[in-house]
Amino acid sequence: MNNAVIERNKRYNKYVNAVSPKTAAFKSLFNSFWIGGLTCLIGQGIFDLYGAAFPTLTNDMLSNITSMTLVTLAILSTGIGFYDVIGRRGGAGSFLPITGFANAMSSASMEFKTEGLIFGTSAKMFSVVGPVIVNGVVWSTVAGLINLLWSAIA
Repeated sequence: MNNAVIERNKRYNKYVNAVSPKTAAFKSLFNSFWIGGLTCLIGQGIFDLYGAAFPTLTNDMLSNITSMTLVTLAILSTGIGFYDVIGRRGGAGSFLPITGFANAMSSASMEFKTEGLIFGTSAKMFSVVGPVIVNGVVWSTVAGLINLLWSAIA
């Protein structure tokens, strides 16, 4: 390379380093940890409240109802714009599997609602989370077939 190109690349790299936001790794990790932990704590509290209110329900049923409640709360907080605040502060801690999944689906459907119910809300909702659903179905089928084969052999 000639000297002009090398100098241009150096100036560009200097510019990129100057305008790129600096990330405080410890602060980001700490925020992710406490936001994720708080979400789990809230989930455990919901589970315990349902357990106290409905003592005859099994733990599996209480887990299902708690999951549905967390999904509903995540969708509602996405709708009012509160989940964005949590996401900016908590980073990866805000994307725990069930609440992050609910946020991804609801925010995508809200963003494209102007395109209509079918081609906007419904289609875009699954374009974001479709790969997750497909992988879940495929790999659970593979696991089921392996389990079936293993039980037939043993």
